[in-house]
Amino acid sequence: MANGTMMQFFHWYYPADGSLWKHTKQKAQELADLGITALWLPPATKGKDGLHSGGYDAYDLYDLGEFDQKGSVGTKYGTREEYAAAIQALKDKGMVTYADMVLNHKAGADEIERIPVIRVDPENRNHFIEPLEIDAHTLFTFPGRKGKYSSFVWDYRCFSGVDCAADLNESGIYKIRNEYGQGWEDVVANENGNFDFLMFADIEFRNPSVREELKRWGKWYLEVAPIAGVRLDAVKHMEPGFIAEWLDYMRTVKPEFFAVGEYWAPEDLPIMVRFLEVLEERMSLFDAPLHNNFFQASIKGKGYDLSEILKNTLLEVKPRYAVTLVDNHDTQPLQTLETPVGDWFKPLAYALILLREAGYPCIFYPDLFGAHYVGKDKDGKEQEVWLKQCPHLDKLLLARKQFAYGLQRDYFDAPNCIGWTREGSEEQPQSGCAVVLSNGDASAKRMEIGKGRAGKTFVDYLGIRPEEITIGPDGWADFFVNGGSCSVWVEKA
Repeated sequence: MANGTMMQFFHWYYPADGSLWKHTKQKAQELADLGITALWLPPATKGKDGLHSGGYDAYDLYDLGEFDQKGSVGTKYGTREEYAAAIQALKDKGMVTYADMVLNHKAGADEIERIPVIRVDPENRNHFIEPLEIDAHTLFTFPGRKGKYSSFVWDYRCFSGVDCAADLNESGIYKIRNEYGQGWEDVVANENGNFDFLMFADIEFRNPSVREELKRWGKWYLEVAPIAGVRLDAVKHMEPGFIAEWLDYMRTVKPEFFAVGEYWAPEDLPIMVRFLEVLEERMSLFDAPLHNNFFQASIKGKGYDLSEILKNTLLEVKPRYAVTLVDNHDTQPLQTLETPVGDWFKPLAYALILLREAGYPCIFYPDLFGAHYVGKDKDGKEQEVWLKQCPHLDKLLLARKQFAYGLQRDYFDAPNCIGWTREGSEEQPQSGCAVVLSNGDASAKRMEIGKGRAGKTFVDYLGIRPEEITIGPDGWADFFVNGGSCSVWVEKA
């Protein structure tokens, strides 16, 4: 079976010109040739700012760029027809689509309601300060859609909290008082006392009508956009019981429905493991701790112990549920979780997620195609950012597609030079490789690749090292690597 590889086919600052779905279709063949098997596409649903919304400020889940709402018909990425065409183009090239879905909150309400709330201490969400009534943005009627696909109206009983009192011209956290509970929903994250509330109007999953509407919507989505799975946004802030119920329902409609969640806790692996256990491992998670290891390694250079690079990660303790990544739209420069992996270390990081047997790797759009954008930093100052293409990423992808199969032997036995071999498999002709990484000086690693390769000549597939290496009669050889670099040794064609 061929190796699966996911790609995040967007970044936070992708141009708001309605072009992404068409761009996806145009790139389908190129991505398939590189060995990409699944594309994670951004939210297709209309956000509160229409063309200028990335979709994470979800407004109307049934508007995939079809209705004249929030100042436009299309979304930042295109129209519903273009979205469907992109999904079909990917399918035609043997790839599947994962949709980014935002079910934690809604934004851009159509009307204001006068509602009962309790003012909350933002540092301790379990500390309720005072009850009051406020004007809140909680009534969603979707006048542009006029009831097509669903007549469900979202009012304040569909939400557990809001972040704005319109009449007081005040932002904050306000727990809505309704019949579903005076407190917040139970979530695994205990930051700020309880981390149910994130932003905008927080969806109340204890309302059975809300749960049923979201299941109806999920079934409708599969009918109009035949995706293979989802990336669920902000699962840290969602009630696990609803996530489990929703995924179980979606799998009655599509049994092999894949799900990966964004539970971003780069320095708290135990809480991520706890979340998986509470969900009874119904979904995967992005390996935020592994990204953090990559980030730290890229900063510390040869002062980082490479033999520890996979320690305290999902890949180490829950490899079956680890979606591995180097960077994403939240860690890129100018974003709130800004922790971009240094350019020099990216080829090493990608070798670690692409050429090993465990984990489901996800590559990031700018690392393959580059990116240029202007945005504001934490001080509100405008900055111009150029993101370079990751050197050798195309060849690392091809190496995963062609060579990274079979028995794996690890040589994580030195702080500045590590390696591993893949012996290859009969199902993948010419497969097998030896990978060496260095964050210090040029070095060599003696590794076994199997007696079946005795006498065979190996070359660096990345073209960095010029030598030809002959495998010894015992299946061992010395494999070389430049300083601060990686090499992928494969049998000479």
